[in-house]
Amino acid sequence: MRWSVAVRRNLSGDSMSEESTVEPEKPIAGIGTMVFGKWDASEVTCSDPGLAPYINLTTIGTPHSGGRHANAWFGKSKLSVVERFINNLMRTGKFSGKKQHCAKAYEEALDRIASTSGENPLQKFIDAIVEAAPCEETTRIKLGAVSQPKAVDSSPSRRLDIALRNLAVGAAAATAKSRRTLTEGIVAELSKAADGDVASYSVGKREEIERIAASAR
Repeated sequence: MRWSVAVRRNLSGDSMSEESTVEPEKPIAGIGTMVFGKWDASEVTCSDPGLAPYINLTTIGTPHSGGRHANAWFGKSKLSVVERFINNLMRTGKFSGKKQHCAKAYEEALDRIASTSGENPLQKFIDAIVEAAPCEETTRIKLGAVSQPKAVDSSPSRRLDIALRNLAVGAAAATAKSRRTLTEGIVAELSKAADGDVASYSVGKREEIERIAASAR
């Protein structure tokens, strides 16, 4: 905290009295809650109480941790979802390994969403994650020589993983065989997913996973 000392003279002029007041520091751009130094993550809310404890928006400057959490158990929970989404964008395909390009495209996408909607684009991003996260999926249980599908509930950590992966795949797939840039693909995917539109790749995959799980109950 930043301390300031205010000195005030009494009316009699004989003695001096000191008062110590605390001035709250303003958040430093790029550290703590500011993403890309523009968007305040402290204003964002999550409508899904199951996902809320697992969504981390804390960032320090550029979203690049250098993989320091890669070998730690549940280390990805300490990683910002912004960086995790950027990492998913460059997993395979023509954007493989191009983190700076993907980070810049994501930042430009947030700028476009903010200019069109007039709201905090991080809220749109979190809403898209909530809509793209499946609540249940299927696994195969083997009984002797027979294996049959069985519906199981998905853990919040896995729900977040699947949502980020499908959002990234949908944004990258929008640029395939098209003149559309990665920024335009991210804007289209996040906007559709945040509204729960089935035309979105991630929301469509969630509907498919939950439909298969419902038939395997």
